[in-house]
Amino acid sequence: MAEGELEPLLDAKLLRLFLLLYQGGSVTRAAEQLGQSQPTISIWLGRLRRSLNDPLFVRTAEGMLPTPRAEALAGPARAALEALRQVSAPEPAFTPWTTRRQFRICMTDASHITLLPRILAKLRDAAPLAQLEVVRIGPDTGHRLQSGEVDLALGFVPELEAGFYQLALYEQDWVCLANREHPRLGAELTLREFAAEGHVGIVSGTGHALQEDALQRHRITRRMVLELPGFLGLGAILSTTDLIVTLPRHIGTTLAELNGLQLYPCPMAITGFTVKLHWHARFHQDAANKWLRGQCAGLFHGRSPN
Repeated sequence: MAEGELEPLLDAKLLRLFLLLYQGGSVTRAAEQLGQSQPTISIWLGRLRRSLNDPLFVRTAEGMLPTPRAEALAGPARAALEALRQVSAPEPAFTPWTTRRQFRICMTDASHITLLPRILAKLRDAAPLAQLEVVRIGPDTGHRLQSGEVDLALGFVPELEAGFYQLALYEQDWVCLANREHPRLGAELTLREFAAEGHVGIVSGTGHALQEDALQRHRITRRMVLELPGFLGLGAILSTTDLIVTLPRHIGTTLAELNGLQLYPCPMAITGFTVKLHWHARFHQDAANKWLRGQCAGLFHGRSPN
């Protein structure tokens, strides 16, 4: 053998033959157990002897007895065959009802209000011993999905492209919210009124960029009275002031119902977007990840969540 050349590995069938002969000492019985003819078993035994440079088993009145070399190899052969079985075995089935796994989902704070209650109820019903941790979507979301630190990202995350799978859940357009007792607004919100009123701005997330693009196209400068990093407290602010806010329909509908607010179609055309599930290709076949994706998709896929 040339220097640096790897030595050939034994076939699994030869390992099985070795162990059957070691345990039973009979070529005839080994042939029956392997479903092969005795001439075939003799050929395999010859290959074993040549590969290991030892007779391995010697015929005696008591049957085929192992040589010292065969005695020394019996333990490693068992371990090697068991390792091959483990490598070849199918992935264990995932059992939601008994799992104690901690699932992690990245989502926006808007999704905490709109999607999280339904996801949590679904998981508690189907996997009562599991845990759920919610993580904010951020610049490191892609890395966390790739590493397996988080299982899924749910939302509008256009930067998750190469190396990630996506499943569209529902489409989003834009609405405006205001106090039902607003002193100047009626049943409809016109573009003129939109431009004249004071606004609350939600300055985080990709949705903010879509709004800014629309404002530039329509040449509208909003009178910004309050800027917030998220949706916490927004319902209370709108219900006690004459401000208005522009936000995606799902969170808008939810806040309107929870706080008794007036919901208007947005009078300014803003590009819509699709809320999606995202996961990394590394975990596409992972049984637990597949189950979690299925639970989320079952709640929202194929229809608007409103």
